[in-house]
Amino acid sequence: MFLGLHAATAVFRSTTALAMTSRVFGDLEDEEEEEEEEERINPTEVKMSQIVMPCHSNHRQELSAGQLLKWMDSTACLSAERHAGSPCVTASIDDIYFEHTISVGQVVNIRAKVNRAFNTSMEVGVQVSCEDLFTDRHWRVCQAYATFVTLNLLFTSQVTLKPIVPHSQKEQVEYSVAAERRRVRMVHDDIIKDLLSSGSIQQADSSVVSNKVAAEKTKVESVELVLPPHANHQVNTFGGQIMAWMVNVATIAASRLCQAHPTLRTIDMFTFRGPSQVGDRLLMRAIVNNAFKNSMEVGVRAEAYHEEGPNRHINSAFMTFEVLDDHGKPCTLPRIRPEPLEGERRFQEAIARKKIRLDRKYIISRKQAEVPLSVPWNPSNQVYLSYNNVSALKMLSARNNWRLSSEKDTVRLYTLEQKSMLSFRVEAEVDVPADRAFYLLAELSDRPSWDSHYKKCERIHRVDDDDFLYRVVTPSVPPGAVGSPTSANSPGGILQDFILLASRRKPCGSGDPYVIALRSVTLPTHPPTERFNRGEVLCAGFTILETKQNKSLVRLDAFSLETFRS
Repeated sequence: MFLGLHAATAVFRSTTALAMTSRVFGDLEDEEEEEEEEERINPTEVKMSQIVMPCHSNHRQELSAGQLLKWMDSTACLSAERHAGSPCVTASIDDIYFEHTISVGQVVNIRAKVNRAFNTSMEVGVQVSCEDLFTDRHWRVCQAYATFVTLNLLFTSQVTLKPIVPHSQKEQVEYSVAAERRRVRMVHDDIIKDLLSSGSIQQADSSVVSNKVAAEKTKVESVELVLPPHANHQVNTFGGQIMAWMVNVATIAASRLCQAHPTLRTIDMFTFRGPSQVGDRLLMRAIVNNAFKNSMEVGVRAEAYHEEGPNRHINSAFMTFEVLDDHGKPCTLPRIRPEPLEGERRFQEAIARKKIRLDRKYIISRKQAEVPLSVPWNPSNQVYLSYNNVSALKMLSARNNWRLSSEKDTVRLYTLEQKSMLSFRVEAEVDVPADRAFYLLAELSDRPSWDSHYKKCERIHRVDDDDFLYRVVTPSVPPGAVGSPTSANSPGGILQDFILLASRRKPCGSGDPYVIALRSVTLPTHPPTERFNRGEVLCAGFTILETKQNKSLVRLDAFSLETFRS
C-alpha cells in the first residue's frame, strides 16, 4: 500500500542530504517575471497611472506617502469590486515597505488584482512601480496585500464570494501563498503580546540615555471633518483618505523629534475596526513611541465621532520614519524619554515591533549568497519562519516547467534546472486517502518505525498544533558522491543530522493540497557535534492531493545545491 510513499521518502533522504542553497522568494519571483506571461487578461486586474503633480508632493517635490496610499487603496478597491460585483470596503492592509521615493513629473503605475477569495473576504495584491518619461527607466516602489469584504447594502450583511480560479503559474503561486498570509494576519495582533508576556524581548531602560527628548513634545492631535469629497461611493469615509490623514499627523510627530523632514519607510499591518461616514469628525492622535539609532516609530490612533456621540476607535497604525542626509544615508536621531505608564508600555512594545520587523525582513527576504541557511529559531520569529517554510514549498510546487527524468513502478522523478539551482520532485499516486497519507508523513517521530532511512527522529519542541521542531538522523550521502560531505574530509559511515522546523497545513479550501514543509533551523540546545555531519535544508517537503477512489497524489519537492554546506 505504501510502496509509493517508501520510494518517495528514499529519494527524499538522498536529496535532503545535500545542501539547499537557493534564494527562495527572490529567485522564484525574478525568474517568473522574466518568463513570458500568457496573453490572458486577469478579469480582476485594474491598472491606474498617475503623473505626479506639485499638488501631490511634499516640500522635497516628492510624492507624499498619503497620496500614494489613496491611489493604492482606490485601485485595490476597484479590483475587489470587479470580482465581487458589489461595493467593497477595506478590512486590513499588510505591512508596506517603501523602497524608493517618486519625484514630481514621474509616473506612478499601480496594478491590483484579486489573488484569492475566501468565504466572505478576499486578498488583493497591489504592485506599485515608477516610470521616468524622459529616460524610459522603470523601478519598483512597493507592494501591498489588502483584505476587502463586500456588504449587502440592503441587509448590511457580508456576501459569500465566488472562488478565484488561477490560470497562469504566477497566479497559482499567489493563490496558494495567500492562504498562508491569511494565517499570519489572524495571529498578528497576538504576536507582540505573546513576546512581551513570555519575556522573549529584553526590556530596555528608557532612562539610560541622556539629552533625551520628552515624548510629550512630539504629540500631535488633529481633527478632520468628513465631507462628500472624502467619501467613497458608499458614503463611507474612503479608507485611503483615512490613511493619508494618519500619515500626515505621524509625519508631524516625527518632525518634532528630529527637527527635520522625515521619510516614511514602513507601515505595519493594520486593521480597520469600523467605518465612518460623511459628517463624522475624525480625531487623529500621534506620538513618537521610541527612537532608535537611525529610525523612529510613530503610533497613530484614529477615532470618529458625530456631534454629541461617543468616540469610536476606527484604526491604529505604527509607522517607521528615517531622516536622510544629502547623500541619502540615514542620520542619527535623538533618543526619546517616554511618558510614565502608557508611554513606557508603548516604548517597550516599539522594541518588540522592531525585532519582529527585522526577523520578518531577514527571514522572508533572504538572498542567495547569505549564510547560514539555518536561521536561529525563537518564539519571536516563529510565525515568519513558518510562513517562509510553507510559502517556499508552495512556490516551488507551483512551478510548471519540471522535466521528467525517470519513471519506475508508477514513481516518477522530475528535475528543474534554472541558473545555479537544481530541484527534485518525486511523484507517485498511492492507494491511500489524502488525509491518511498526510497523518502518516506529518509525524516525523514515527518515521523510524517504517522508514529505514530515518535512523532516529526526536521531537524537540511542539510549537503549536501545526508546527514542530525535530532532530532527524539519517545516513550520510555515500562516500565519493558528488557534493557528498563524506567525499572530502569526512570518514565514511558518519551519520548526518538535521534540526528541522516541520510546518504542516490542512487544505484551506477546495482543491488545496495537504502540505508538510521542512526547513533547517538552529537551536542553542542542539549545536553541531563531531559525531554527526550537520546537514541543512532550505526548502523541502510533501504536498498531497486527493485524486479519486480514495487515492492520493503525493509529491515530494526539494531545492538542491549550488555548493554543499554543512
